[in-house]
This record gives sequence, structure tokens and C-alpha cells, in this order.
Amino acid sequence: MALRAARRLASCSRQGRLLLPYQAQAQCNPPAAAAAAFLHSHATSFGYKQVREEEKSRLVGNVFSSVASSYDLMNDLMSVGLHRLWKDRLVSQLNPFPGMKHLDVAGGTGDVAFRVLERIKSVGHRAMQGTLTDAEEDTHIYVCDINPNMLNVGKKRAAEREHCLSWIQGDAEALSFEDGSMDGYTIAFGIRNVTHIEKALSEAYRVLKRGGRFLCLELSHVDVPVFKEIYDVYSFSVVPTMGELVAGDRQSYQYLVESIRRFPNQEKFAQMIQEAGFERVEYENLVGGVVAIHSGLKL
Repeated sequence: MALRAARRLASCSRQGRLLLPYQAQAQCNPPAAAAAAFLHSHATSFGYKQVREEEKSRLVGNVFSSVASSYDLMNDLMSVGLHRLWKDRLVSQLNPFPGMKHLDVAGGTGDVAFRVLERIKSVGHRAMQGTLTDAEEDTHIYVCDINPNMLNVGKKRAAEREHCLSWIQGDAEALSFEDGSMDGYTIAFGIRNVTHIEKALSEAYRVLKRGGRFLCLELSHVDVPVFKEIYDVYSFSVVPTMGELVAGDRQSYQYLVESIRRFPNQEKFAQMIQEAGFERVEYENLVGGVVAIHSGLKL
């Protein structure tokens, strides 16, 4: 076998071509050609599958278009309602204030944005005994999501709150907002679905003002052995089945489970946030690491 391989390489050399290792493998070892060329072509993960980078956003878009109408219900079922408490905790750490300009990315259904707005109203009303302050009127929350179906769900829920909410279809990796225009940035259960996490973090840093706060709520990695085993069984057996029964889509929820396992662990993700330029980076594990809230400041 080694002799045949040597002869194939020698044959390529006699043809006068100088090949990189993966090219030599592709042209002189046909059975390995497709795999070698694929790995060289900027592959990224879609769950446990390897796909080309240009395909990932389309595939993720298909997932969220499919689950948009049942997204909030499935969140309630999968987390036994705990996602509401996790989002409350996220907004509590944000500490929103009247007059702030806030950007919530991958927040199409409005769950986080509505909480931010309610917290701001609560702060303003306590301060002014129920009167609407000028600062509160200047408050604006931008909900940015790449998927129009998710945004449509949020718009329908917005109703009378629409005057200080803007719904923007956009990409976390290439935001349309000006440099230093936001007081706060949140992203909940969304950053693991972007193709280039480092680009999304860089954009978050760019659009924040000095002193602006970055907060990310994301499903993360459980590090308690026995709990991890139980969590794995629940994730890979119960969640996809639930998705099939409730949303009629097992495959999308299989992807969502796999995408969690492919996401960097808490320490690695904290390092990525730091490398994007943020300071005072820290994280808080909830439910043993099932989810984590990462935070950082632009100073």
C-alpha cells in the first residue's frame, strides 16, 4: 500500500505540478478527495455536521423559520418555564435605565426586549411617582434578528409598546448601527447559531458606547458528572421528541441540542469576549451550567 501511494505521488511529480498536501491527496488519492477539499474550504459546524460557511446561515434560517410560531411555547416546555427566570436575571444584570438606547440581538420574539422596557418603566415610575419622564420618552430598544419570521412573532406581541421598539432584520456579524451608539447589548440563546462568533462579538463591541455593557445568555456546559449524564439523556432523547410532538419538527430541535455541545465552554467563551476588547469579563452559571450569563464592559 505504501508503495502504491509513493507511485501515485511520483506520478503527480512527473506531471510537473507542485501540489499542497491536501491537493496531492485530492488528485492522487481520489477516495479522499472530497473530504480533503471540503475541510480546506472554510468548513463550520451545523450541529454535529460539517457544512460550508456560506451554507450555515441558510440552514440556521430554515431552523428558525420552522420553529418561530412555537418557539416560546417550546422554550417553556424544554426549560419547565425556567427560561423566564433566566431572562429576568439577564435583564437584572443589565440594570436598564430611562433614556437608554439598547440593542437586543437574535431577540425576534421580543422576550428580552419587553423585559428591558418593563424594567425601565418600573424605574421611571418609581422615580417620578407615575409620571412619564423626558428620559423615559427618549428610551429606545432595537430588536435585531436575521430571521423575519421570528421578528413577525415579536411584532404581533408588541401592540401598544411599539412606539419605543424598533424591529430590524439584520445579521449579528454585520450590524447596521453606528459606532458607539448603544448603551447596552444583549443576546439570548442566539450567539451559538452565528457562523463566526468572533465577528458577532466584535460588532457588539463596536456599537456599544464607552461604559456600555455586553450581556449574553446562552445554553452552556454542565460540569457536574452525574447531572451531566441526566442532562445528556434529556437533551438527546426528550427534547427532539418534544419538538416532533409539539412543533412537528424533530430535526430542528436535534440541531439545537447538538449546537449547544459544539459551543465553546464557559472559560473559552469568556476568553473570546475578552479578546474582542471587553473588560471586566465574567460569567455566572445557572442550574449547574445548563445556562450561563456572560458579561463584559466596553471601557
